[in-house]
Amino acid sequence: MLDIALLRRDLPAAIARLERRRRPQPFLDVARFGSLEAERKQLQVRTEELQARRNALSKQIGQLRGQGGDAAAEMAEVGRIGDEQKAGAARLEAIQVELHAMLMGVPNLPQDGVPDGADETANVELRRWGTPPRFDFPPKDHVDAGGALGLDFETGARLSGARFTFLRGPAARLHRALAQFMLDLHTREHGYTECYTPYIVNREVLEGTGQLPKFKDDMFWVYRGGDGRAAAGGSEEPAEQYLISTSEISLTNTVREQILKAADLPIKLTAHSPCFRSEAGSAGRDTRGMIRQHQFDKVEMVQIVHPEASAAALDEMVGHAERVLQALELPYRVVQLCTGDMGFGAARTYDLEVWLPAQDTYREISSCSNCEAFQARRMQARFRNAQGKTEFVHTLNGSGLAVGRALVALIENHQRADGSIAVPPALRPYLDGAEVVRPLR
Repeated sequence: MLDIALLRRDLPAAIARLERRRRPQPFLDVARFGSLEAERKQLQVRTEELQARRNALSKQIGQLRGQGGDAAAEMAEVGRIGDEQKAGAARLEAIQVELHAMLMGVPNLPQDGVPDGADETANVELRRWGTPPRFDFPPKDHVDAGGALGLDFETGARLSGARFTFLRGPAARLHRALAQFMLDLHTREHGYTECYTPYIVNREVLEGTGQLPKFKDDMFWVYRGGDGRAAAGGSEEPAEQYLISTSEISLTNTVREQILKAADLPIKLTAHSPCFRSEAGSAGRDTRGMIRQHQFDKVEMVQIVHPEASAAALDEMVGHAERVLQALELPYRVVQLCTGDMGFGAARTYDLEVWLPAQDTYREISSCSNCEAFQARRMQARFRNAQGKTEFVHTLNGSGLAVGRALVALIENHQRADGSIAVPPALRPYLDGAEVVRPLR
C-alpha cells in the first residue's frame, strides 16, 4: 500500500501520479479522504487538549487533598474528560480502519520514466531476440500439433470444465522437463533458493501481496467441511483461504512481519507451483488451447532487496527470464508496460513475449515487476539499516517462466513435418538426451 504520509504531505501530487494510470483516477475517494483526515486532525488536537486538562486537574486534586480540601468537582470533571477521551479514541480507531481500507484499494504509483498510456497499445518494445522460424510445411498451432503428443483438452474439460487441460505421455514429460530445467537454471546459475510452498493461503497473505481485496473475484476460494466450517466438530469459524494464483504470494510473504538484517539482503527465492485463476483473462479471448487456463504451472522468481538495489534487481530478473527463452531457442521480445497496463502492485514492469507462429505474434510468457515498498508496507516486512533504523524492504517478482506457455511455444516453434518436436540442447538432459520428442503411438 502507499505511504499515507505521502498523501498527507502532498495529496495533489499523489493524485497526479495515480492519474497516470487512469484519468480521472477511480482509486481514491479524495473528498472522503480529506474529510476523514480533517476529522482525524481535529480529534487528535482535542485529545491533546483533554490530556493536558486532565493532567492539570490531577495536579489540582493532589494539592487539594493534601490541604484537606474538597476535590469532588475536579474529580467529576476528570470523569467527564475520561468519557470524552474514550469516545474520541474509539472514533480515531474507526477513522484509521476506514483510511486503511481506502488505501488497500489504491494501486502503486508508477515510477518516473514509465510510459504513460491507457492500455497495452501504449506499451513500448525495447528489444527482440531470435528470428521467428520459417517452415517448409504448413505449421500447426499447439492444439492440433499437441494432440498427438498428449495434450488432451477433451479429458480436461470432462474432468473440470472449460480451460483445464489433461497432459499425458510426451506432453506431460515435456511439461515436467521444462519446469525442472527452469528451476535448475535459476538455482545453479542465478543464485535463487528453491522453495516448495503451500498452494492454499490465508486472506492476510493475499492482502500482503495485493491480490486482496481488489481481485477477490478472480481467486478460487477454499472451504473445509461440508458447510464450509472446520471439519473438527463443525463449530469453529471457517478460515478465509484461497488457492494461490502465483507462488509469488507465498514466496514474498515469507518475510511478512519480520525485521531482517541488512546483511540478509538480497533474498532470492524460486518455486515451481500450479497457479489458479478463476477469471483467466477476458471473456471469450484465448478459449482455444492452453494460452489461458484456470490452472497452469509457473516457475516464479522473487527478490527481497535493499531499496537502493531494486532498480538493478529488476534488470537482473528480466535477464534471468530471458536466459530461459534463449536456452530454449524461442524468439521473444522485451516490452515495457505503460502506466495503464501495469499490475496493481507494480511501480515498473517489463514483459517478455514469446513468438507463437500459429498466432503470428508475440504473447506474454513472463512479467517482471518492481513493487518497491508497496507490498512490504502491507506485509510489515522491514530491515534494519546502517543507522539502526527500520526501513521497508523492496520486493520484486517475475515469471521464470510460465511453464504451460513455454510448452505451447516449444511445440509451435520446434515442430517438424512428421509431427515430432525438436528438443533444444539445453532441455535434452531432462529427456534422457532425446533430440526429438515423437507423438504417442
